[in-house]
Amino acid sequence: MNAPHAAGDPATDWAPKASFPALKLRAALNARIRGFFADRDVVEVETPVMSVAGNTEPNIDSFTTDFSGRSDGGPRTRWLRTSPEYPLKRLLAAGFGDCYELGRVFRNGEAGARHNPEFTMLEWYRVGWDHRRLARETAEVINLGLALVGRQVPLVQVRYRDLYHDRLGLDPLTASEEVLRNALGDVVLDPTGLVRDDWLDLLMTHRLQPGFSDETMLAVHDYPATQCALARMRDDGDGSPPVAERFELYLGPLELANGYHELTDAAEQGARFQRDGRIRQTRADRIPPTDPRFLAALEAGLPDCAGVALGVDRLMMAMLRTDRIADVIAFDFFRA
Repeated sequence: MNAPHAAGDPATDWAPKASFPALKLRAALNARIRGFFADRDVVEVETPVMSVAGNTEPNIDSFTTDFSGRSDGGPRTRWLRTSPEYPLKRLLAAGFGDCYELGRVFRNGEAGARHNPEFTMLEWYRVGWDHRRLARETAEVINLGLALVGRQVPLVQVRYRDLYHDRLGLDPLTASEEVLRNALGDVVLDPTGLVRDDWLDLLMTHRLQPGFSDETMLAVHDYPATQCALARMRDDGDGSPPVAERFELYLGPLELANGYHELTDAAEQGARFQRDGRIRQTRADRIPPTDPRFLAALEAGLPDCAGVALGVDRLMMAMLRTDRIADVIAFDFFRA
């Protein structure tokens, strides 16, 4: 039997919002994840939650905290991780091999029905793999969780370009901003400050995602070059624009995972960090310091690899068919 949890009632507001069966299901999911990777010799590791550097990605805001003790000349301001990506790649560059981390990450300004400022991320890396192969393994992990609730769904992989062409009748790599805006139809938005990639993202969230079937996992791959993030680029030599070797995996309208065939070029990565900083500057946002040790690790030599981050809370939401993240975590942001 679950403890009472009447929202706003001081007498019961101390109790968890999620049901006890949901919390036990999460424990079972964590155990299955660990067993899955143990069977494949992918090693679990733990990396720092606080770092001297933050995430420069313009659409992600990081938390900071100030260290009050002896810092030996290092910065007192530390940034809470939005992902364990940089230290995991440092391990790869050092020769550690396939590894994963299952733990908490933090993103400022993201609280609501589907978002919590602290949440659980599963991130792993496979040496010698590309993004397409990793998308298939990601689907295996998701089906591992769905099996706990008696479900299995097939994986369908589709190119980003084909998805927009087939469902919206436009080429996302070449269409003008005007064409993209018009494709939103009756979705009315303030266009101030929006750029081409923003319109593409809005088409995804407002026109495409709502129509995704929850009986299919959809891995959308090979994104526009302008959305490369930390992925490597590919030019197919057929006159088409280059693409970023990344994928996003959806179960119904819910985005569960984001993966890359990882960029290994330190100079290019540094240039992307600088580009992020310029975008943040135009928005008058904080510009986090870049991670010098991460860039040094790339310079030393990151092996050819693919990596993916999967939202465990999102997977739990899909397993329980709920659109409220508070249903799958013991104490959400508003009860923390």
